[in-house]
Amino acid sequence: MKKYVFYVVILLFITSCNSSDVDNDSVQSNPNNNGSIPSSDNPSGENYTTWLIPVAEVRDGGPGKDGIPSIDNPQFIIANGADFLNSHDLVVGIVDGMEARAYPHKILNWHEIVNDDINGNAVTINYCPLTGTAFGWKSESNGVKTTFGVSGLLYNSNLILYDRNTDSNWSQIRLECVNGKLISEKPKLINIVETTWDIWETLYPNSKVLSEQTGFSRQYGVNPYGDYAFNNDRFLFRPSYLNNDLPNKERVYGIIDDNKSKAYQFSKFSSGKVIKDSFNNKDYLVVGNQDIIYAFELTGDYVNLNFEYDFNSSVGVFFKDDEGNKWNIFGQAIDGPRKGETLKGAKSVVSYWFALAVFYTDPLIYQE
Repeated sequence: MKKYVFYVVILLFITSCNSSDVDNDSVQSNPNNNGSIPSSDNPSGENYTTWLIPVAEVRDGGPGKDGIPSIDNPQFIIANGADFLNSHDLVVGIVDGMEARAYPHKILNWHEIVNDDINGNAVTINYCPLTGTAFGWKSESNGVKTTFGVSGLLYNSNLILYDRNTDSNWSQIRLECVNGKLISEKPKLINIVETTWDIWETLYPNSKVLSEQTGFSRQYGVNPYGDYAFNNDRFLFRPSYLNNDLPNKERVYGIIDDNKSKAYQFSKFSSGKVIKDSFNNKDYLVVGNQDIIYAFELTGDYVNLNFEYDFNSSVGVFFKDDEGNKWNIFGQAIDGPRKGETLKGAKSVVSYWFALAVFYTDPLIYQE
C-alpha cells in the first residue's frame, strides 16, 4: 500500500510539472506543438509571430495550453472553516471594499490562475510556483472583459498567461503582453499582499477563503513541486542568468520601477519595521515583519510624515504616523485626521531572488 501511495504522488508530480531537472536544459515540447513555440492566432486567422522576448528562451512547459487548468468558477468558505490551512501556509490576499479574500498557495500550486469577480470587479489572481510570484490584475484585454489561462509556456522559469479574448501571451513578472494582437500592452494591476495564513486571518478575520472544492480532482495537501521552493540548486527550467548575491530561492519583496528593482529581505523586518527609502528618484515607505512586507510610493505631504510599525490585530491597524493616523496593510487610513485617504501602493512583488534578478537585472538590495 505504501508503495502504491508513493507512485501516486510521483505521478501527480510528473503530471503537474512535465519537465526535466536542471541537468536537462532542452525544451520540453508538447507534441501538439510539433516541437516548436506556437504563435498567437486570433479568430480571423491572422498570425502573430513577433515576440518581445527571445523566442529561443520561451520554453514549452509540457502540459500544453490549459494543461494546468485555471479556476474560472471559484467557490469560497469562511475563514474559520478553512481547517485545511496551517498557520504558516502562504496565501495571496485581496480586499475590495468590505470584501476580503484569500487564495492559498496550496491550491494555486495546482492551478496558477483564478479568474474571480469581487463586487462586480473582474480580477485575475495569477501565481507562478516556479518563481514564487503572484499578481492581481483586471480581467480585461483590449478593453474587453475576459479570463486568462495558462499558456503552457515559460520564460525564465516564469508563467506566461494567455487571454481568452485575443489569445495573446502575457509574461507574468515582466507585466507585459509579449506576443499576439495586444503586444506591448500592460495589465492593470490590483493591490494584493502575500503572507501567512495566520497573519491574514488576524488582519481580516471575516475573510473568505478559496475552497478546495474547485471542480478538479487534486491532492491539495501535496505540493506537486516537492522541495523545489527550498532547494537553491534545483530548477525545472534553468533561467538565462543567475545572480549569486542572495540564495536563489530566498523570498524577497521587490519594488519594481520601469526595468529596475530593489529587493527587501524579510529577515531585515523581523519583529516589525518601517523604513523610508528612495529608489529610482522616488520616495517609498516600506512596512512589514518577517511574514509580510508592503510598500507605498510617497508623494506630496505624505513624504513629511513619520511612520511607525503598529500591528494591532484587534482593529486591523498595521502602522501609524506622528499625525495621529492609523493605517491598514493596504495603506488605507482607518482612523485619524486622514481617515478615508489611501497611500499609493508601490508596483511590487514577492519573488524568489533568482526570478527578480533575471527579469530586473541585478536589483539593488536594501542595506540597513
